[in-house]
Amino acid sequence: MMERRLAAILAADMAGYSRLMEVDEESVLARHKTHRRQVIDPEIASQGGHVVKTTGDGMLAEFASAQAAVRCAVDIQTAMSDREAASPDDTRIQYRVGINLGDVMFDEGDIFGDGVNVAARLEGLAKPGGVCISDVVHETVADRFSGLFRDMGHQRVKNISRPIRVWQWAPDAPVTVAEPVEAARNQRVQFATSRDGVRIAWASVGKGMPMLKAPNWMNHIEYEWQSPFWRPMIDGIAEVCRLVRFDQRGNGLSDWDVETISEDAMLADMEAVAKAADLQRFALFGGSQGCCFSIRYAVEHPEQVSCLVLRGGYMRGRLKRPNLDQQHLYESLRAMIQDGWGSPNPVFRHFFTSSFFPDAAPEIAENFDELQRIATSPRNALRIWDMLNQVDVTELARQVRAPTLVLHCSGDRVAPIEEGRLMASTIPGAAFVELPGNNHTPTAGTPAFDQFMVEMAAFLAQYNQ
Repeated sequence: MMERRLAAILAADMAGYSRLMEVDEESVLARHKTHRRQVIDPEIASQGGHVVKTTGDGMLAEFASAQAAVRCAVDIQTAMSDREAASPDDTRIQYRVGINLGDVMFDEGDIFGDGVNVAARLEGLAKPGGVCISDVVHETVADRFSGLFRDMGHQRVKNISRPIRVWQWAPDAPVTVAEPVEAARNQRVQFATSRDGVRIAWASVGKGMPMLKAPNWMNHIEYEWQSPFWRPMIDGIAEVCRLVRFDQRGNGLSDWDVETISEDAMLADMEAVAKAADLQRFALFGGSQGCCFSIRYAVEHPEQVSCLVLRGGYMRGRLKRPNLDQQHLYESLRAMIQDGWGSPNPVFRHFFTSSFFPDAAPEIAENFDELQRIATSPRNALRIWDMLNQVDVTELARQVRAPTLVLHCSGDRVAPIEEGRLMASTIPGAAFVELPGNNHTPTAGTPAFDQFMVEMAAFLAQYNQ
């Protein structure tokens, strides 16, 4: 007989299960069973919960109390951190936990409903070794767990139509975080509808000359305020401009389940956001892939674009460059995205972090890992990657008539500086500034960041009408 009731649902799985089983199947299974017997199952029982069902690497458990579910999850993850501390990185067992409070249905020993679906999606957002909870759970337990959970903002998750506000705990995370800047507190997310009906999340901060930021690979207009590499840049630009940002399709708070990811679709999304934000004439800021889209937009809408600021970008994707090494790099990176996007695999993390931020502080690398998990799905990351590596706007660049500033870090490993120089020499009259350092995105506190801000502000001041 089917029964419906309010319950706290805990969903858990083993991060990187397939990879771990491939490396050392017998050891992983034996340790997992031991952890279940000695820690996980006893802790669930001691908090008044019970396991509803299990899979090879995960489980669903029900609790009458949200506080009991959260206490259980935090205690298990704390214990696991100690129990697996001596294991090598490539065989370390880490669980991810998601908790939601909602109306669920019990039928013949199984459990169904929106409350279960949300818990499962929260589990997928959790840092390996961490816990993610929904906003309703946080409101219920905040007094008992004050300061333990960090606000990750609203997240778009698979098969859930509405964005969900998420809070995260991790054993190695600080118990407090910096207060958001005023612009972040006042930001209001809105939605534009693109040509094919896809909803695009956008927001604006600052006052003065309008600037539209073109999409880059990983967007999340709420979470970026917590990012140690995006927040200072957004805040700095907002001091001199009205900066309009948006999450490209398949990312952040925009629709993820989309039929088309293409250059044409990206341009249509930019058009939709410009219209929704009532931008008549504005500067375009492109970083990395955003340079390609900015160039095309400037050619197709010259009446709208007052000037271009292009940083760390390129005109040609890797498959359009003559060097065979770029083809091999495309294939290698594609395989790593397919096998390890957002995973705890240290090889994957190190490769991407060392490519994008070789000179960055550890907290930036950690944040970059987290941004991968929450910005987009592995499937969408692959679709976007394939699109970007086929792009070529070289001929369009010759048609740009807007004043253009190109900036590029000298040691950029993601987009070689030669691509930046080629872009500046192709766009008529473009100015080129070589920034010091090796990071793909200049980070606060570095000479590259300071020079970028000074050069950009001086350039924009010439065209602030």
